[in-house]
Amino acid sequence: MTGARVRAAALGGFLAVGAIDAWLAGAAKATAHRARWLTKPMLMPLLATTLLTRPGIKDSPMRDSTLVAEAAGWVGDVILLNDGTVAFAAGAGAFGVGHAAYIWGLRANRRIERPLKRAPSGRVAMALTLGAGPMMAVGAAREDPALSPAVAAYVGLLSTMFACAGNLRTDLPTRTRRLTSIGAAAFVASDSLLATRQFWWRSAPARVESVVMIAYLLAQLLLSEGAAAATRQTPNREPSRPIAASPEPSGLGSQPPAES
Repeated sequence: MTGARVRAAALGGFLAVGAIDAWLAGAAKATAHRARWLTKPMLMPLLATTLLTRPGIKDSPMRDSTLVAEAAGWVGDVILLNDGTVAFAAGAGAFGVGHAAYIWGLRANRRIERPLKRAPSGRVAMALTLGAGPMMAVGAAREDPALSPAVAAYVGLLSTMFACAGNLRTDLPTRTRRLTSIGAAAFVASDSLLATRQFWWRSAPARVESVVMIAYLLAQLLLSEGAAAATRQTPNREPSRPIAASPEPSGLGSQPPAES
């Protein structure tokens, strides 16, 4: 099987298994939760396969960091299949490692001429950290005081990842910059809804979990595809201009005009 076919099969598998898992996430039956032990651990390996089989992926400057983030996401996915405060904190820690990996890759490809605090995404991230961070930390403390610092740190990492995603250097392909920005925003939406459901909205319908999972899978897919699209980089260059011939300088060494 060729690399293109493997990639197509892995992407189709990711979408199909992701749809099933998202539906199971919103089902109230215990059998649905048990079935997720089969579906959820399959997702990140399938997504990593789609990235690794992309033609020219070795040239992507964001390949390694994205693969590390997806591996950390797999660990978090499996941990969060368990219930309880310890599992939630451990899962958040695994996803925090994933965000740190994304930040590593994104900062290595940042717009050096524009500080993060001046980027629009940086300003939004600051507002997110100062606004949602304390609210989620307080909500976590209501459930377990030990969770509060972990949640606050996670919000900081998530916000930083979002800020960096919107400040990529301009010589990267437009597709990479667009997919990465949207993927980071989807991650923020997914985690914000998850934390709200966990700490402040206990009576939320079970199907909210399906929405959380869909947003999460969309985020990981877009971030992965953004890294894959970075395989061909065409730096922006000024168009070359013809060099006008300069007149021969006069002065020493110049020949006087011949007399007629």
